[in-house]
Amino acid sequence: MSNFDDDVVQRNIAMTQAYHKTPPQHYVRRAILRLVGLMPIPAKQPAVPERILIIRPDHLGDVLLSTPAIEALKEARPEAEIHVLAGTWSAELIASYDAVDWVVTLPFPAFNRRIPKENLRSPYVQLFHSARQLRALRYSAAIVMRPDHWWGALLAKLAGIPVRIGYDLPDVNPFLTHAISHQHEHVVIQNMRLIQHWTAKNDYAKVRLRFPVSDEDRAHVTDYLKQLGISARKSLLCIHPGSGTKVKQWQPDKWAKVADALAGQLKAVVIFTGGDHEVPLIKQIVRQMKAQAYISAGETRIGQLAALYERAKLVLGPDSGPLHLAAAVGTPTVALYGPADPIEFGTWGDPQKHKIITTEIGCRPCRVLDWGDDEPINHPCVTSITIAQVLNAARTILNHRG
Repeated sequence: MSNFDDDVVQRNIAMTQAYHKTPPQHYVRRAILRLVGLMPIPAKQPAVPERILIIRPDHLGDVLLSTPAIEALKEARPEAEIHVLAGTWSAELIASYDAVDWVVTLPFPAFNRRIPKENLRSPYVQLFHSARQLRALRYSAAIVMRPDHWWGALLAKLAGIPVRIGYDLPDVNPFLTHAISHQHEHVVIQNMRLIQHWTAKNDYAKVRLRFPVSDEDRAHVTDYLKQLGISARKSLLCIHPGSGTKVKQWQPDKWAKVADALAGQLKAVVIFTGGDHEVPLIKQIVRQMKAQAYISAGETRIGQLAALYERAKLVLGPDSGPLHLAAAVGTPTVALYGPADPIEFGTWGDPQKHKIITTEIGCRPCRVLDWGDDEPINHPCVTSITIAQVLNAARTILNHRG
């Protein structure tokens, strides 16, 4: 902690404590939720064969990390229909898996990053409307995979689903029939424990994260690289500099120096990936580079991005869904972590192949991903990571792989 301004650390610790403190109005909501949880709601007669609903409102990374549990569930219950209730933002990803029979999309309140909540009533109006629709599908069980998602747990109860599994947290527990203790462990393991109702497995060391890349997406990437004039024999280095929040991002000039150094040492072509909204950030990086670089941001769908990462020698970036996608296709990664806890959300896989970089700042991990109007410079958990740390991690992985 000596490398950091103590005033900054103490300020951030105080802000984190204030952020995580439960506001008084939440106690009122919690009391109301408990009363609603006691209300008898008749369960619908389940469909035959068994039909199981996975409730997963999150974005790319969290959804991807739930797929080992979904595949294990299908393996344990091959005759059952596995449906996933997801946002439109992750439907394409989850539909790629053969273990998923149907994806039901829902614009979960508070998860749409582009459209804010309409008003205080809108989440509850949507709740009752969605419950009526799900009731008709006669699910035999629901699994709420996001630990704190009381909205999804209440939805499962209102939909008359007789078996409801989730975590034993105050706002969620009232609506569950089976509450599992929430432990400080990786989310892949957390999700696997949720399906023990069917699998009874507890050996998590061999759990594998994968993404099924299609031949069509591989062919698309081959053509895409050919159009850019990149030889099939050329090594690729992919960098995904964006993330869902500014406090997770690294400085553009540092990415430029890392990209130049690795491009020269690996004799590799640098390709920056991201969404449309990340193009300005990437252009800022490329302008500071000496080596030639290509920008694919906004030009690839999920499957095509996975195929591109599959071709890469290494993928680097801050804590984000695309880094998990790279790991899922077997490509080595270097990931920069700040506010999120790597114990829970770190890249899943062989630590010799997937390096996670953090700093020793005393307020990390605060688990606060959005500080509102507070300047990102006041939260240096990622920005204080050095160029040397990133280069050393990349070289260690590549040397280990020969």
